Amino acid sequence: MKKDLPENKVTDVAMAVALENESAESRVWNVYLLNLKDQPLETVLINSKGYGKHNGKDVKTSVLRHIVGEVGANMFAKIEAIDEQVFGLTNEYWLSFYQNGVIYDKKFIFLPESIIDDNFVKLPLIGKVGVMIK
Repeated sequence: MKKDLPENKVTDVAMAVALENESAESRVWNVYLLNLKDQPLETVLINSKGYGKHNGKDVKTSVLRHIVGEVGANMFAKIEAIDEQVFGLTNEYWLSFYQNGVIYDKKFIFLPESIIDDNFVKLPLIGKVGVMIK
């Protein structure tokens, strides 16, 4: 049954954790969806959650559901704020959207300790620095 479904590959779409601003006391971070396509994404839904181990115990964050609606061609949408305290967990964003009447979905997974300065890139469309998964 599953093998009979078409394989709708998601391309030219990215999730990014962007550094918004920084002070001596703290850093402010947000998660963005980047549509690098020349066509809009329609009916965009994103589930986000964190999970892993902290101090030897299993930890899970709440599952958050975000209804974004439409993200225009070569545009971006802010999804949520993210706290540095969860960077030690696996942070998962499950995206689903329609394009030309066809549904697509993809999981973007930021592994523990992957959101670090060494992995920063200049984020397209947003003009900030952060970590991006395409």
